[in-house]
Amino acid sequence: MRVPFLLMFVLFAGNCIAQDPHFSQFYSSPLTLNPAFTGEFDGTVRFAANYRNQWPTINRAYETGTASVDFQILKNKIPATDTWGLGFMGYTDKSANGAVAFNYFSVSTAFHKALDEDGYQRLGAGFQATYSNMLINTSKLTFEDQLTPLGFTGVTSETFNNSTLKSSYLDVNAGILYTQSWTDKDNFYAGVSVYHITRPKQQFTSSSLYLIDPRATFHAGGYFPAGETTTLHLSALYSTQAGAHETVLGGAMEFAVTQDEESPVNFYAGAWARLGDALIPYIGIEYDSFRIGTTYDINTSSLKTASESRGGIEISIIYINRPSGNKGLPCPKF
Repeated sequence: MRVPFLLMFVLFAGNCIAQDPHFSQFYSSPLTLNPAFTGEFDGTVRFAANYRNQWPTINRAYETGTASVDFQILKNKIPATDTWGLGFMGYTDKSANGAVAFNYFSVSTAFHKALDEDGYQRLGAGFQATYSNMLINTSKLTFEDQLTPLGFTGVTSETFNNSTLKSSYLDVNAGILYTQSWTDKDNFYAGVSVYHITRPKQQFTSSSLYLIDPRATFHAGGYFPAGETTTLHLSALYSTQAGAHETVLGGAMEFAVTQDEESPVNFYAGAWARLGDALIPYIGIEYDSFRIGTTYDINTSSLKTASESRGGIEISIIYINRPSGNKGLPCPKF
């Protein structure tokens, strides 16, 4: 079977970076970064949502969205400095102008054990089970034999048993996370996660069979006061899968707009860089329990000519429910 022209471009471009969908704001999508982040936050319930439109000048090359909720369980059954989390996530990724669609649903759990009596040093391990479904709408594909001097106006000779090709699989992911704080105003974390541990199979036709290679991610970050009303946040990530890899690093400065600890208002400004690919400016606002962040990838790789240096816009929203007057342990934030 010939490769569809648009699909071929999308797959080639995607393989240059990574096989899995990914977010520039990896720090705002905890359950796609590491299952061990499940339940690791200062509060009782956390909602997170992310939307990414990558390379918008290339006819909806990639559109990715996710929504998750995680919370702490058995709080009265385990020590106060330990945490057991449970989480659920829905995840969708569309490419090739909507012709290819991945849909995921995940359940994750993690246990975080305090290594000291105050809980400032903790080690966590998490696991995640995922059901994935992939759809290819062949009616939206354009093939090379349709190319004529007037454009893609010809009729393809390709035939399919169904107008929609389908493939689904079950997957297992896992990770560990170490966190350390010295005061109630700082935090450092480091973790590693592995996705597709079971190397699930994808099959769309009787003659095509693909194994999904494991993706390993190493990540770290932290924050500490930089002044009376400012905090510096830093984070970095290295991810590798099937010979493809990416490195992202950077940080943001947090400016306290108000000094109200019950309903804080903070402004964030900074930038991350995906080495060899894009510069990623970031701005965010935090009000009470909500944090909204926006990034815009500025392409710096050889693809910048086709993308017109527009790597993609991304928006994240995080809501954490915190009991009034109850300040918990410092937790990872970026």
